[in-house]
Amino acid sequence: MDTLLQQIINGLVLGSMYALIALGYTMVYGVLNLINFAHGEILMIGAMAALSLLKLIEHIAPGLPGGVQLVLAIAGAIPVCVIVSIIIERVAYRRLRNAPRLAPLITAIGMSILLQTLAMMIWGRNPLPFPQLLSGEPIAIAGALITPTQILLLVLAAAAMLALALLVERTRLGRAMRAVAENPRVAALMGVDANRVIVFTFAIGAVLAAVAGVMWAANYATVQFAMGFLPGLKAFSAAVLGGIGNIYGAMLGGILLGLIESLGAGYIGELTGGVLGSHYQDIFAFIVLIIVLTVRPAGIMGERVADRS
Repeated sequence: MDTLLQQIINGLVLGSMYALIALGYTMVYGVLNLINFAHGEILMIGAMAALSLLKLIEHIAPGLPGGVQLVLAIAGAIPVCVIVSIIIERVAYRRLRNAPRLAPLITAIGMSILLQTLAMMIWGRNPLPFPQLLSGEPIAIAGALITPTQILLLVLAAAAMLALALLVERTRLGRAMRAVAENPRVAALMGVDANRVIVFTFAIGAVLAAVAGVMWAANYATVQFAMGFLPGLKAFSAAVLGGIGNIYGAMLGGILLGLIESLGAGYIGELTGGVLGSHYQDIFAFIVLIIVLTVRPAGIMGERVADRS
């Protein structure tokens, strides 16, 4: 039976990935008031692109250290995800900015299905093994175990979230993003190019999803065309939990949701003598979503985006 510390470590690892994905949802919603349900597929494309790049590296430069290969895989997945995300914004969402909210929502769902289908055509429908690039020997911490891949995941997630916070709070682009989120018309009158800001917002979200996708694949050692669907839904739940439209809320919501899933699965496992537990882990995200929408629709950290209606 997992110890409490082990469950917390597992929850932090899972929550870090949810937080990275949730940031993409919350930034797009903050700027456009739009839920990009195709964002989970950006994670999948990042993982698939990384796998293809790793196969190419193995062919042209065999013998590279696993850590170098992982860095190259992330570096290669990022531009692929950014390009796909920018195309999605340009083709699927730009013309629907002033449409009724139901139209872009349906379009986002359709884009999600389209990306899954294209991925299935390119990479196949069967799960593919993702190579173990770092040592699989776990490190013991007070009776709990954590792998080098999970440590790297936590470090990358913390660095990415810190970098995003600094970008939003301290840079000219960040000020422009906050201005467009507050009121795009007034921001345009002040010289802010809303289209450029929105494109950068999608691109930044894609960078975070690419990192999450590669690390998700490295942690679970498998990829498939539908792998982004469930993490995407859970990350959306995390964004709602923290307060969608608020980047700090997305970070908090992701970490909390990961901990809730891990601790909840462990608790159920203890009650059932280990017969159940991880099998019911997925339900906690949606239980949390229902409770939050019922009790506090604005989320833990509230909604900072002005009402534009």
